[in-house]
Amino acid sequence: MLALRTTPWPLVAVFTAGYLPPYLLPTTVGRLDTGLPLSATQAGAVGSALLLSSASAGFLLASRVERAGARTLARFGLALAFLGYAAASLTTAVPAVVAGAVLGGFGSGTATTVAATRIAAERDPHRASTAGLLSVSALAGAVYLTVPHLGRSHGLPLAAIALTALAVWPLTGRLPAGTGGTSPAARTASGPLPHRRSGLVLAVTVLCWSLAQNSLWGVSGRIGLTQAGLGDAALGLVFAVALGAGLMGVLAAGALGPRLGRAMPVGAGTALIAGCIVVSASATTPTAFATGEIAWNTLYPVVLSYLIGLAASLDARGRWAVLVGSASSLGTAAGPLAGSVLSAQAGYAGMGLVLAGGLLLVAVPMTAVALHTGGRPLLPGTIRRRGGTPAALVAAATGTPSGAVPEVGAAEQPVVEIDVDAPALAVRGAYDTAGPRQAAAAPGPGPG
Repeated sequence: MLALRTTPWPLVAVFTAGYLPPYLLPTTVGRLDTGLPLSATQAGAVGSALLLSSASAGFLLASRVERAGARTLARFGLALAFLGYAAASLTTAVPAVVAGAVLGGFGSGTATTVAATRIAAERDPHRASTAGLLSVSALAGAVYLTVPHLGRSHGLPLAAIALTALAVWPLTGRLPAGTGGTSPAARTASGPLPHRRSGLVLAVTVLCWSLAQNSLWGVSGRIGLTQAGLGDAALGLVFAVALGAGLMGVLAAGALGPRLGRAMPVGAGTALIAGCIVVSASATTPTAFATGEIAWNTLYPVVLSYLIGLAASLDARGRWAVLVGSASSLGTAAGPLAGSVLSAQAGYAGMGLVLAGGLLLVAVPMTAVALHTGGRPLLPGTIRRRGGTPAALVAAATGTPSGAVPEVGAAEQPVVEIDVDAPALAVRGAYDTAGPRQAAAAPGPGPG
């Protein structure tokens, strides 16, 4: 279970505000389609523009969080999110809605960047990311239950995101301020990225993984309404129950932790998700649609939490966590448009088969990265560094937790040489053997 005392709740709150727009994507795109003079493909393009703006924030700010300060960037991002989404929710002019959504998306991406960077620096990043997914799933479920009863306005989901950003803003006071460009941490953050091959493979595959997920998620509302025969309130109920099932999945992931490593949850979980996508996309009855959506949303946050933890483990400064997260946002951004195009060309069932096949393909390299860099820690004394010093003894001598000792085969951490100004050794005649001597006695020659 999640430990309340050790969970960084301000980070969890910022994480929730940043991740909420993708979770509300089906209702946001669906209401843009029905509430504004936009076609389904155009509404999907607006959703993609929002998420693309969010992803661009991650790429621009990945190496600047330490220098500018988590508190400053989080407040900046949340302010942009509030202003952008609030403006988009209060107007029916399509250009103004698009501009507000893009501005709000950049703010959400900034908040997500801060959260990802700081979570990677936590002692247990998997616990923190799991708590964040738990929080955003609960909030999104509440929105899905509430919004259908408040009317058909396109601005209701956007207003919910804006109000969340406003509510989280005061909690940023507990985040650290900037360190400036001269601190050792800031200089380290600008150094070369470790594990470049694994990080690049993970970024590319996570982009494709998110693209497949959100291609379905972006059109799930239309599948439920037009193919499965659900009404608006029933569809909202299905999404809320699905996100509630996602809460159970996140709790299970938090309780399980790293006991199974990361390879099995990532690989097997992705394969199961592929099957759920086929069921949901081909559903022609409310029962089949609900079954696919609930099973899919149960597994999705579980695998996502392990992917976030895997990215965080590649770089303690959080840069890979941000870059992989931004790559995921790119896939998320392209999802609504890709789903609209695929479903228009091949139908919903054909789209599901294409997406499932793509997921099975990317599961292989993702699992390989998890096996290479995300193994379970070994018992103390079981591995040695090059040169023969037991790594567990080094950890014990420096106060490092024993769980931080890597598995055999994991890439070694870079060694940073620190120059220490040491006083010069005294000349031989300036010291003598220990013991009393007469004040007038000259220093003796010493032994040998």
